[in-house]
Amino acid sequence: MTNVPEDITLTKPVLETVTIAQEFCNYLETCEANSTKGIMEFMHRILPLLYLKGTFLPKVEVEYPEANERFVTQEQWENIFTMLRDKFGNDDEYWIINTDLLNENEPAKASMAENIADIYQDMKDFVLLFKKNTHASRQNATAECSLLFKTHWGFSIGNLIPKIHYFLYENVGDPPPFEQTLDY
Repeated sequence: MTNVPEDITLTKPVLETVTIAQEFCNYLETCEANSTKGIMEFMHRILPLLYLKGTFLPKVEVEYPEANERFVTQEQWENIFTMLRDKFGNDDEYWIINTDLLNENEPAKASMAENIADIYQDMKDFVLLFKKNTHASRQNATAECSLLFKTHWGFSIGNLIPKIHYFLYENVGDPPPFEQTLDY
């Protein structure tokens, strides 16, 4: 048995997060022809999984912070945002309590398209930096993804899930029209 330290960036939790993040990004880059309901169903399945994987990301001490990079351009972000906003239409906006603001108890409007595009940017940057496949790039990718989970995309997923759930299931509990009673 050798006493070689394990590369934490190549552990199962990190590799699974990279895989799911890649799937999330691939879907968003190719879903323009999909229906709104199809997009919502995909988000309903992948966002909780992405959140769960984010909770398992290890703490990584970055040796070379200068190896950190961002890749997603403003134009790429806007393409994803615009496509989603057009798909979601009137269902895009929803209300959240913004806990970033001290003593904030009033709801604020949020945009599903904006939140998903922001998550896309964080995930795409994570995947592309990780795929550079140097130890320094994997360290930075993992550390940055973990930090952004705690400060950004984890919170966004937590806000999106109830809205997506409502969109998909708002009429499930309603009786069929022929069983409804009329109120005179």
